[in-house]
Amino acid sequence: MSNQDPNLSTVVNTSMGSYPVIVGRGVVDNLGIEIRKTGQTGRAFLIADEVMFGNPVRRAHEALERGGFKTNVLALELGESNKNLNTVNTVYEWLAELHAERNDIVIAMGGGVTGDLVGYAAATWLRGVAVVHVPTSLAAMVDSSIGGKTGVNMPSGKNLLGAFHQPKLIVQDIEHLKTLPAREIAAGWAEAIKHGLILDSDLLDKFESMAQQMNTLEGDEPLKAIRRSVAIKGQIVSSDEFETGNQRVLLNYGHTIGHAIETVTRYETFLHGEAVAIGMMAAAGIAQRIGLIDSKLVDRQKAILESYNLPTDAKNLDADAIISATKSDKKSRDGAIRWVLLEGPGKATTRKNIPDDVVLDSVQSILR
Repeated sequence: MSNQDPNLSTVVNTSMGSYPVIVGRGVVDNLGIEIRKTGQTGRAFLIADEVMFGNPVRRAHEALERGGFKTNVLALELGESNKNLNTVNTVYEWLAELHAERNDIVIAMGGGVTGDLVGYAAATWLRGVAVVHVPTSLAAMVDSSIGGKTGVNMPSGKNLLGAFHQPKLIVQDIEHLKTLPAREIAAGWAEAIKHGLILDSDLLDKFESMAQQMNTLEGDEPLKAIRRSVAIKGQIVSSDEFETGNQRVLLNYGHTIGHAIETVTRYETFLHGEAVAIGMMAAAGIAQRIGLIDSKLVDRQKAILESYNLPTDAKNLDADAIISATKSDKKSRDGAIRWVLLEGPGKATTRKNIPDDVVLDSVQSILR
């Protein structure tokens, strides 16, 4: 693929090979051609969230056929509450019925749940078949579709079953965002705002000054912000693919408490980005209490999140239950949680062994 392609936002380099991330308007119409450029042959198995059925899936299907791929399509009802092995088994049975082979390719079309679950199915079917992501939610575009993390939930926690399985290609068509409710747009921006908070103060400034345009997806600024977030995520994944160093873990800012809130509420109360926003406020509280940042940055983060209509606290939840749910956090090392904490605008670090009373106080502060 030529680097002159204006829609090429980044190339992610991993041990499983490099792959392009294409971001633009109408780019799904070139899906089959772009997959063909990656050297893939065989049949295409398009698995989509049923809410995408109709024109979006039809366009993707036609694009795959134009690229020369014989295509099969499966629609699934997908959400956090059924992001589990039962749903994965439905995918397995469909692939088995159609005799999907190792040289075939699976395409995941939908939001973050779709990418996580279909990616996991692709990682484990025949010990791994190629996968392409066509994320249709803002959260999936700026965050979860990039980096090869796949997984499903268990009753005891989020994403406890999973595998690293890098895609061959990611195609992000921002026209898909037109149908999203405002609440889902806001939840997606939470992940992009996170990128600004931990790594890019200029991006954070942009989110602070252009909330109206971002919320309504007006003009070119939202597309630029998506491309910048994609580039940030791609750079970090390239430098720390398996989250063994100190870079990729930074992307989990707000996720320790955020995931715990999702677990305690059984994924029924908050969208993922909303839970992360609340989790970022708890993490900012921890950072302030141990002297990493001052109250000015905590207040600034709160104001930015609220300008995107994101929640910054949660009512009627039990602090002890939330803290208990953090114990299964995947970022733990030697039984201790690695907290991702801000050091300043666009700068983050990790800390272990945060005193229990500091964590409790910070969690209680977001439950008022």
